[in-house]
Amino acid sequence: MAPRFDLIGLITDDLAASLAFYRRLGLDIPDTDPDAPHVEAQLPGGLRIAWDTVATITSFQPDWTPPRGGHRIGIAFRCDDPAEVDTRYADLTAAGHPGANPPWNAPWGQRYAVVLDPDGNHVDLFAPLS
Repeated sequence: MAPRFDLIGLITDDLAASLAFYRRLGLDIPDTDPDAPHVEAQLPGGLRIAWDTVATITSFQPDWTPPRGGHRIGIAFRCDDPAEVDTRYADLTAAGHPGANPPWNAPWGQRYAVVLDPDGNHVDLFAPLS
């Protein structure tokens, strides 16, 4: 089975302001701790949207800086299992696509990796660890 598009991720300087904006647009975002580093909401049709603070991103990608004219949105594909994250990452990097973060076990309970698409956009690969 091929990975399936599952999540749109936004990196934000001000989580509360970002959540308020998207709630105002009509997204059903759960109430959350104002100091939460990561928030997710289910979108119609099964797709999810998530917000991460800059501090969350720099916790596993310490050299990350806000892009100038670049991306602040991450595209994430859910794999069937943790081994598929590793396999897909190896396949894509072997094909010449730069790896931004090799696979690791993220503290939020997922096997995770990041590769760059041809335009330099971050494309996340993940699978639940359990």
